[in-house]
Amino acid sequence: MAIFRRGTWYWTDFAVNGQRFRQPLKTTDWREAEREEKKLVARATDGKLAASSQQFSRLAFGEGADRYIAEREAHLARRSVATEQQRLKVLRAYFGATTLSKITADSILAYIPHRKAASAANRTINMELGILRRILKKAKRWYLVADDEKLRLLKLAASRPEWQVAYLAAVLALNTTMRSGEIRGLRWRDVDLMERTLTVRRSKTEAGERVLPLNDEAWDAILELRDRAKASFGENLSADWYVFPHAEGFTAPEPEKPMSGWRTAWRTLTRAIQCPVCERLQSPGEACANEKCKASIRGLKSTLAGLRFHDLRHHAITELAESEHTSEQTIMAIAGHVSTRMLRHYSHVRRDAMRSALNSLSRKSVARELPGRKTGSYDTKNGTNGPTAPSVTPQVIDLIGGVDGTRTRDLLRDRQAF
Repeated sequence: MAIFRRGTWYWTDFAVNGQRFRQPLKTTDWREAEREEKKLVARATDGKLAASSQQFSRLAFGEGADRYIAEREAHLARRSVATEQQRLKVLRAYFGATTLSKITADSILAYIPHRKAASAANRTINMELGILRRILKKAKRWYLVADDEKLRLLKLAASRPEWQVAYLAAVLALNTTMRSGEIRGLRWRDVDLMERTLTVRRSKTEAGERVLPLNDEAWDAILELRDRAKASFGENLSADWYVFPHAEGFTAPEPEKPMSGWRTAWRTLTRAIQCPVCERLQSPGEACANEKCKASIRGLKSTLAGLRFHDLRHHAITELAESEHTSEQTIMAIAGHVSTRMLRHYSHVRRDAMRSALNSLSRKSVARELPGRKTGSYDTKNGTNGPTAPSVTPQVIDLIGGVDGTRTRDLLRDRQAF
């Protein structure tokens, strides 16, 4: 066995029964690293730890789906398991032997029109995508898919001057969970340059009034907005002026009034396509706008088509909910939700985590280890059997927005299937 330091954390490298295990210990303390290593060795000895050569993300989709179903069988009713197996048939046929680590945002988006061409209902597609999402989360790949789409959006938005306002607003939404109306209502008096915070005073709900710390990306956006304001109105900015002034970009911007919105820029941005021949960025049409090219662009559609600005808030909240270290109270304080019910409306991603936590309390596992106890029953006065897992429909991708109801959750879209 060996403990070594790689980057910030300590790692361990050991072998059990001829299998090599190389794992991060996720600590910077040597003594804590030794304790964590002993736990990993014990898990490996009990056969509960996957070897380095058997990492889930390296499996072909079919094998990964088999392991996923094997785990679900312990927690779901037979009918629910059968439903998921049925949904997986189409996914298996489409992704075939593709390695889980090779499944990208583009390949997921291409799956939607493939199923629409087969006349699959929106609800069916959403269920299938929900299963795919859970498999990729198990492979620790989903966050990469979501990040890829987010970076694509921001890179495109920053590419043209006429999209700069929409770009800066998008950065704030993705890094603060703010609504469009909250962003438009910001005044310079709401920005604390010393504390690096901003105060949301006007919101959809009373709980929406809050103070938000700014991370590096949001802070850079605020500084850029301040530089733009100084260039337009001079060094002495009034505290009552709006961060996003009315009619910015036109001949006479009015800082005393809030911007009405960036709808036109957002629509142009999310619908923009690239000519496959000359790679010119342009609006959809019949032929390329480049006079020297004129290649056919009929039928081309942006992968961002149908993305609403409000989806950025949904994405930010979902990312917070997926974090193991962020409590629901913290998420509610950041997002400005009135109740946990509203939090659940935006993110169902903790359902699997809650199921795992409750399964750890199951007395079935205790009964298996105690001699003389009957597996699958409780040794209580009433002799109550362990509850059968409810027959639930597999977690679907919310049918919120979108022209036809299909939705790829966490990929920043309520979009059309195309």
